[in-house]
Amino acid sequence: MIRLVSSAICVAAALLTLTSALAADRKPDIALKAKYTEVTVSFDDAIRADAPLLKYLTTAGKSWASKTLKELVEQRKDMTDLPADIRNRPWSAERGYTQDALVVNRYASIIRSEFSYTGGAHPNHGSDTLLWDKQTGKMISIRPFFTELADDGPAMTAIRNAVVADLKVEKKKRDPDQPDMSLVDALEPKLLKIGAIALAPSTTVGKSSGLTFLYPPYAVGAYAEGGYTAFVPWEVLKPYLSAEGAAIFGGTQPPDTGDKPK
Repeated sequence: MIRLVSSAICVAAALLTLTSALAADRKPDIALKAKYTEVTVSFDDAIRADAPLLKYLTTAGKSWASKTLKELVEQRKDMTDLPADIRNRPWSAERGYTQDALVVNRYASIIRSEFSYTGGAHPNHGSDTLLWDKQTGKMISIRPFFTELADDGPAMTAIRNAVVADLKVEKKKRDPDQPDMSLVDALEPKLLKIGAIALAPSTTVGKSSGLTFLYPPYAVGAYAEGGYTAFVPWEVLKPYLSAEGAAIFGGTQPPDTGDKPK
């Protein structure tokens, strides 16, 4: 089932509230500052408890923070013709890493949430996903869990059709009269183009209940629609699973895990 995250205004407000709460309770793990500009990276407790994973993400986070701060400073240099109250507005860019599921005590499914504000009409926010193999100490894709995931192949076609069907149901809920399905219909049955994919938590301990697909604002609709989360249960995937995939999927999605960061 796909669940509405919230309207754009509510999402922005919630993110700002969450950011303030986190700032009050815990300092970011990485924080770089320049005049009127701050870039931060934060990790949740599950990631902090996994030393190899934390080391990997810290390295990646520092690289992103340094690059992003440099880019934002350069952008400010091009604002000399604007009034000072606009030119000197505080800017921020944030990344937060959360372990969403740990499957068979080996595969850590991670959601990387992003938030940025650079003085525009509204903040930008979105998310991506990562899959960490604790056994090998590397980031991997979901390919080993399937017998094939070729572009336009049987597995990706079935996955794409399931995602599109669920997105259309949610689109109609948000706009019963004239929902714009063009961006949904444009989704391709290709692993690298269908959207950010995560292993979903399960009611069965140590298993994954299926695949979650995260779509930030603009991905499948207007900004005002907010983000979408699509869930494809493992039963849809079953005909295409490898032996390794069959071993990790099972159960159902917990009722309180439908909303993901956007």
